[in-house]
Amino acid sequence: MRQQLFVTDFDGTLLNDNQTVSQKDLDTLRELKSRNIIVAVATGRSVYLFQNALLAMGAGEDSQDFPIDYVIFSTGAGIMEFSSSRLIYQKAIDYLDIQKITTYFDECRIDYMVHKAIPDTCRFVYKCFGDHNPDFYARLALYKKFAQPFPASFKDFGAATQAIGIIPEEKMPDRPDIIQQVLPDCSVIHATSPLDHRSLWIEVFHKDVSKSKTVAWLANKLEIKKKDVISVGNDYNDEDLLSWSGEAYVVNNAPDFLKKKFNNVSSNNYSGVTHAAAVSGLFTG
Repeated sequence: MRQQLFVTDFDGTLLNDNQTVSQKDLDTLRELKSRNIIVAVATGRSVYLFQNALLAMGAGEDSQDFPIDYVIFSTGAGIMEFSSSRLIYQKAIDYLDIQKITTYFDECRIDYMVHKAIPDTCRFVYKCFGDHNPDFYARLALYKKFAQPFPASFKDFGAATQAIGIIPEEKMPDRPDIIQQVLPDCSVIHATSPLDHRSLWIEVFHKDVSKSKTVAWLANKLEIKKKDVISVGNDYNDEDLLSWSGEAYVVNNAPDFLKKKFNNVSSNNYSGVTHAAAVSGLFTG
């Protein structure tokens, strides 16, 4: 029997609007694992924030409590083996590329945060220009214990996992994809804010970071063919993974743009992950 890999996004896909995972979806993930199907979560969150979400819902950090095999975190900047908490893959932005990214954000007056390299990803420095940007300040308040103002000298900061530029809805650029052309040596990923669900987050990573590239690395390590990778997502930062996977599904709360491109399943509030597993033929419960 061939090996298969089931990958689900977290926020807005596996996680419902109440910030919990339905019992139905948890049972499905356990059933998949019992059938020796590898289960991974691919999230934009750092490991710290992912584990915090599990603790908040009472799932704990033990793999027996939360039925997955791998966490692909920070949009693909790293992979953790969940049962052992062992880091098996990571990528970081070097100092010169950080300079290019922050210079561009400065020129455009985009408020931004730069997160330290793995395993200290939760810690970051920030810079803001004093304009109206409630989503930026909400994120800053949420993680203020990890935040420091942008230093006068950046040389001692070292490598970074990612930089995040936050643009309020009313200042959304007509061509957000133009940023990739400005920063060709980096991976630029656009995402809808998980906080206000309206602002644009421009996430900049090492050039080899994306959900699809990291899942491809994991699949290769596990000797799983691309055709045997099934993915589920809900937002623009899932698009590359959905396009790459052998089978791809988007939950009903995804933007219309994605729903026109990929197979549709129930929303995150109605166990869309279970629906995707069932439609794919992995699970019939």
